[in-house]
Amino acid sequence: MSTQNNVKPDIILKNFWKNNERFADIFNAYLFQGEQIIKSEDLTEADTDISSLIKFNGHAETLGKVFDVVKKSANGVDYVILGLENQSKIHYAMPLRHMIGDAFSYLKEYKELEAKNKKYKNYKTKHEFLSKFQKTDRLHPIVTICIYYGEDEWDGPRSLIDMLDIPEEFESLISDYKFNLIELRKSELLKFQNEDVKTIFDISRFIYNREYDKINNIYKEKTISPELGMVIGLITETQKLIDDSLRLEQEGVEFNMCKALEELEERGRIEGAIRISKRVNASKEDTIKNIMEEFSLDKETASKYVEEYY
Repeated sequence: MSTQNNVKPDIILKNFWKNNERFADIFNAYLFQGEQIIKSEDLTEADTDISSLIKFNGHAETLGKVFDVVKKSANGVDYVILGLENQSKIHYAMPLRHMIGDAFSYLKEYKELEAKNKKYKNYKTKHEFLSKFQKTDRLHPIVTICIYYGEDEWDGPRSLIDMLDIPEEFESLISDYKFNLIELRKSELLKFQNEDVKTIFDISRFIYNREYDKINNIYKEKTISPELGMVIGLITETQKLIDDSLRLEQEGVEFNMCKALEELEERGRIEGAIRISKRVNASKEDTIKNIMEEFSLDKETASKYVEEYY
């Protein structure tokens, strides 16, 4: 993701998903096929820092873990903890990361109950005293989703089992841990209800697929906020969208996607020309000269495109 103009993608995306309507929509789309099970009005902020001190056989180690966005979803008098992580690159240990994150969340709540039980001496049996956990104590369930925004197809593991080299005789004995993955590039079947969420997923996916005609057909009469333009620009690493969004935000003007299409379409044509040049084994130097002539670009701009796509 682009980092020019001192724009930090992780902060922009965290702020985008802190909105309760958007947060509820992404979970409902992925977990419940768009059915409105999680209500935005029932969501409250939760602590994203689940770092913990691990003690084992006399050894102690502090392990850090921070979710991007965490919310509690009320369910009657109880609640479910919902965690969201943004991922721009493929991570081949993601199931393990999610397992550790969820385990830390459970451990954090367990320690809170442990401290409460110790303070009020809530022990009825020697077994409860030993475990610092009452027989009737219960932890709150945790559901974590990872959104992968990258252009490359996810080819990493989707569960802990995928990360293990298991002897055949042990296969049925190993406990698995899957993680919930949303691939933006393959999100066309998700049933979004929130217009902001639908917009960033649709337009970003169209840009990745070079389907600029779909953007033109769907959004030619529509404008979007500079905030959404910024998010789309950061996801797709389209610098023009980022620059235009920053400018329009200062001017207090809505974003017209069709005006940005010219740059996007030009970028697509340049990329195609470079790919063809590479297939016929043209040198980088010759490729730079060719696209300078074909697209009326200066050498510096042409060189950047070649470095990106060659």
